[in-house]
Amino acid sequence: MTTEQHNRDMEPLNPNTDEMEIDLLDIVRKIIGIRKTLYKAAVAGAVIGLIVGFSIPRKYTVTVTLSPEMGDSKGNGGLAGLAASFLGSGASMGTDGSDALNAALSSDIVSSTPFLLDLLDMQVPSPDKDGEETDFSTYLDNQSSPWWSYVLGMPGMIIGGIRDLLSSDKEPAAEKSGLIVLTQEESDKIESLKKNISAAMDKKTAITNISVTLQDPKVTAVVADSVVRKLQECIIGYRTSKAKDDCAYLEKLYKDRQQEYYNAQKKYADYVDTHDNLILQSVRAEQERLQNDMSLAYQVYSQVANQLQMARAKVQEEKPVFAVVEPAVVPLRPSGMGKKMYILAFMFLAVFATMGWMLLGKDLLHRLRNF
Repeated sequence: MTTEQHNRDMEPLNPNTDEMEIDLLDIVRKIIGIRKTLYKAAVAGAVIGLIVGFSIPRKYTVTVTLSPEMGDSKGNGGLAGLAASFLGSGASMGTDGSDALNAALSSDIVSSTPFLLDLLDMQVPSPDKDGEETDFSTYLDNQSSPWWSYVLGMPGMIIGGIRDLLSSDKEPAAEKSGLIVLTQEESDKIESLKKNISAAMDKKTAITNISVTLQDPKVTAVVADSVVRKLQECIIGYRTSKAKDDCAYLEKLYKDRQQEYYNAQKKYADYVDTHDNLILQSVRAEQERLQNDMSLAYQVYSQVANQLQMARAKVQEEKPVFAVVEPAVVPLRPSGMGKKMYILAFMFLAVFATMGWMLLGKDLLHRLRNF
């Protein structure tokens, strides 16, 4: 009785299962029926993938890994603290290490316009002539592009040419502090570099990865190494700029106070020499006053000298240390998708697009027309 009841409970599910099996078999039969069309679609997709694969130039990627020293609170440690211990507790220059520009902003620094603009003037190996060099801007002009980029860019080139013909003579660039005036060619190159040069930092480990992608392996490695060096110079320049300014100011102040002390010393010596045999009270008072002026000038001169030594030590202390974990290595294989992957991808897309159209698209279009 229990078995019969169970069978009765399962009977309503059988028609749906049979219908599903029939639908799957029907779909399989339809796919088999259009197999010749799918073969043609696969061949067409392979041809398109082959064309696309050969049209897209090969690119190489070089990644440099840095472990930079992060700005932290140094207090009286380092060279400045050592100088303070020798010069006395009164000679101190507080440093909190909180920099507005540090390794955490590597990504923004590398993608900034001034940084990339400086890269255009650097020398790189010439891909066409062994042993010769060319500037990076000229190298970018000679990079190849897919044929469809020229087709898509043709309207813009025509409009730009007409605009140049109709426009008046170019006005001289305004010379203002902090103002950067770029030509259209320079702007296009910088936008391209922003896509091909990147920096990413791991906030937990402070490891910074700098990646450069270009079409020549040697040029890619040279540019990656140059980006790392310029990034280091940029961060070091900022981290030490305040200390260098303080040091330059103290150098000038030191010379001024030194000259004041020498002048006070000379006045005192001259007065003592000319009034050596006089015992008047007024002479003693003037002599004491000049001696006090000389002592005060010496105290100020000595304090400035101590601060100058502290500032010189701080310049060296503020220089961050960058450990290159993985240097720039000339890549042996191109990055990105290879020609085989393009062929397989387009074959896959062509087969499934044709299958979807033959099995669903036609019926859907027919229903929409009859609606």
